Amino acid sequence: MNFIEGGVTAAKGFLASGIHCGIRKNKTKPDLALIYSDRQCKAAGVYTKNLVKGAPITVTKNNIADGTAQAILCNSGIANTCAPDGIEKAEAMCQVAADLLGLSPQDIAVASTGVIGPSLPIEPIRNSAKTLKDALSPEGSLAAATAIMTTDTFPKEAAASFTVGGAEIRVGGISKGSGMIHPNMATMLCFVTTDCAISAGLLQKAVKRAADATFNMISVDGDTSTNDTFLVLANGAAENPVIEQEGEAFEAFVDALEAVSRKLAKMMARDGEGASKLHICRVEGAPDLTAARLVAKSIISSNLVKAAMFGSDANAGGRAMCALGYAGADIEVDKVDVSFQSEKGLVQVVRAGYGIPFSEELALQVLGAEEITTRIDLHMGAASAEAYGCDLTYDYVKINADYRT
Repeated sequence: MNFIEGGVTAAKGFLASGIHCGIRKNKTKPDLALIYSDRQCKAAGVYTKNLVKGAPITVTKNNIADGTAQAILCNSGIANTCAPDGIEKAEAMCQVAADLLGLSPQDIAVASTGVIGPSLPIEPIRNSAKTLKDALSPEGSLAAATAIMTTDTFPKEAAASFTVGGAEIRVGGISKGSGMIHPNMATMLCFVTTDCAISAGLLQKAVKRAADATFNMISVDGDTSTNDTFLVLANGAAENPVIEQEGEAFEAFVDALEAVSRKLAKMMARDGEGASKLHICRVEGAPDLTAARLVAKSIISSNLVKAAMFGSDANAGGRAMCALGYAGADIEVDKVDVSFQSEKGLVQVVRAGYGIPFSEELALQVLGAEEITTRIDLHMGAASAEAYGCDLTYDYVKINADYRT
């Protein structure tokens, strides 16, 4: 498997675009994105487990219940959540895209992100539809990635290729997420396309596995969004032998999907609102995968750990011990080792559950890097997991205090 360029349009048969349609008052910020396949796709998705859900989730789940779709239309600026006409507006978005592309409204998946509560105006979307279609391009991934951003500071794209049965298969995606990130399924929004020929049932399995290993392992601020959506479209244009059962070909596809998802997940964690550092927690020696994931995510979610990361304070070791202790995993605390690692080196701060002497100067250098890995060895088994987070800075409060006003 190799990482390649192209994002959501890396796979054969996919086009994308992104424009400013007028939902946002700031005309310099694109706010409408379209992803389109030149043929019918198998479709699969996972969504937020928040009981308060955006209307686009309800409509999209209904539309892809048959395992197919051909386009995704997404707006930013307004989340279309907790609005009394939410379903009506989400369905209207489907109709606009269907009329635009000559498809059935049931062939369209929709998503929205932005402020919760206001009614989503449909006229800006309808009035800009032709411009959006005319902008569709095999080089349109960056424009689409930019159009779905809210408080993100940079667009997020990733793509990879691998070979199955002599056919090159490509997987590529875009995502957005900076705040309100503590997923219980995926992240705020992520759209992935692939030219792999695969059954709808196995695609859904692959999406769930990828979400659990990557997007479900990130946290910025502990808030699970109302609009979390991770959608994958597979159009079969690679003409590989159709993957209809689990085996080597399926695992190769899952590996590629997870690799793309992980790259996007790390970008989102690095771009956490106000963040200055990417924090990775690598747990090894766990008794099982569940325990490894619980511990890793508990540590990167801890506000005390996040604040210590911001201050480059090695006291984060004690705070990591605290966080793993309430993670809910059945572990033996007196076996735990904790180290910090970055491009500046490695420093161990806990051995067998107890703090040990270490160089404060080295710790300050290690924790002063822009990407830091907390390494946890539980010494209880062979399972491992990674979680992705960021530091907690003063700017996080500023951004969220002024988000609308």
